[in-house]
Amino acid sequence: MAGLYSSIKHSPSSLSLSHSSQVFTSRIILLLTLLPLSLAAFAFLLQWRGEISDPTIRWSSLNRLDFPGMDTTTSSKVTTRTSSSCADILGQSRSISFPYFRDWKFNYESDLKPKICITSSTSAGLEQILPWIFYHKVIGVTNFFLFVEGKAASPGVSKILESIPNVKLIHRTKELEEKQSKSRIWNETWLSSFFYKPCNYELFVMQSLNMEMAIDMAKETGMDWILHLDTDELIHPAGTREYSLRQLLSGVSENVDTVVFPNYESCVERDDIHDPFSEVSMFKKNFDHLMKETYFGNYKEATRRNPNYFLTYGNGKSAARVQPHLRPNGAHRWHNYKKPPIEVKFDEAAVLHYTYTKFSDLTSRRDRCGCRPTKEDVKRCFMLDFDRAAFVIASTATEEEMLNWYREHVVWTDRGLKKKLMKKGILIRIYAPMVILKGLREAGVYSSLIASVQANLSKETILSSNEIINNSSEAFEGVSSRKYKEPRIAVRNVLQAEDTDLGAMPPLSPPLMDNIKHYI
Repeated sequence: MAGLYSSIKHSPSSLSLSHSSQVFTSRIILLLTLLPLSLAAFAFLLQWRGEISDPTIRWSSLNRLDFPGMDTTTSSKVTTRTSSSCADILGQSRSISFPYFRDWKFNYESDLKPKICITSSTSAGLEQILPWIFYHKVIGVTNFFLFVEGKAASPGVSKILESIPNVKLIHRTKELEEKQSKSRIWNETWLSSFFYKPCNYELFVMQSLNMEMAIDMAKETGMDWILHLDTDELIHPAGTREYSLRQLLSGVSENVDTVVFPNYESCVERDDIHDPFSEVSMFKKNFDHLMKETYFGNYKEATRRNPNYFLTYGNGKSAARVQPHLRPNGAHRWHNYKKPPIEVKFDEAAVLHYTYTKFSDLTSRRDRCGCRPTKEDVKRCFMLDFDRAAFVIASTATEEEMLNWYREHVVWTDRGLKKKLMKKGILIRIYAPMVILKGLREAGVYSSLIASVQANLSKETILSSNEIINNSSEAFEGVSSRKYKEPRIAVRNVLQAEDTDLGAMPPLSPPLMDNIKHYI
């Protein structure tokens, strides 16, 4: 028994060895625990330089507007203004995704070339004009010459537009009409077939007279190129690496006088569009950017029982090099008094035309014209077949009938047809303008501009958002609301080039199926 006890009794040496092993293991565990903590603390000490300043927090602060290149004249009180304003209607996001554009007026330096200007005749409100201006500033346009009336000419809207660098407003006053009544255009023949006719014809003449004045302004400000666009049109500089109109025009050969942007027409997919620039992404390609076989082979399906392939015009818009003797040739082209201009057409770049994108466009177009809804009268007032049909419907049908007609002729709801025409290349998705405009809106570009102007107005003159955006002034009627003073017809200038008898180019429809033999 004693032997058995002695055999299991631990010797002092074995107990000491076991204790030493436990101590060693504990020390190893402690070392492995402290080592990463020590390394982390050491790394923090190496990186620490006193007060830590996060640049992203500093630049995104609503009260700090000193990012390099920004216009810092706007006070912080203005930028944090939360009262009801036009900014809310323009859809300012409360979460700023890219704040560096905030209060950036896009005031380009004079050494950037080429310098590009846009002229337009408009009565739109801020919800359309501001995105239109800043989108074109982003792609490289430097100056804007806006001939305004209606909402665009109201005091609140004018103050905001005039606060944008390089935006010049020209109001339709008696003095302006008196000056334009003395234009040499009245004594020439190229525009004479449009004189003294109502509605679209009068608007066409007025746009041409405005373009003539804009040429002089372009020369005075040192512009290199001039475009005429409506405020429902956006330039799409496809084919450039930087999505830049400046880059596109800088690559044009020096011997070229004018360049044509074929137009793509918007295709709405709902009848409740509120902001076309941000909600419409599907467009129908121009004939010039399609194979003839594709165009004529799918003409019937693409037309959808409408009078033509496009609802409205299909001959695009052009840009002209600013040079001596330049003149307009209607709203869609430019010409020269001394020589036939050398013209080229872009293979990829286009004008995105947002036409009839809202149901309310039916009644707004109707209200611009006082013609009777008869076949004979609408031919006298409108140049394009769809405009005529839309005017008759808007003048004779009930609200429900108009909506049904709009859905049938304008809204694209047939998914199978859309898929087929996209595979054919007739329909295309274009998202670039939507992305640019969303970035500008979320950055607070529009809201900070509006707030800064409102802050500078006295309490007596400040306007509410409803007064500014939804100003109920008369709709744009071109010159139909006030007749031009008829000029005295004089002898035609003998110094004019021989080809100035060529008539101005009106808005033209794309090729008809009847013309298929001419193109194939």
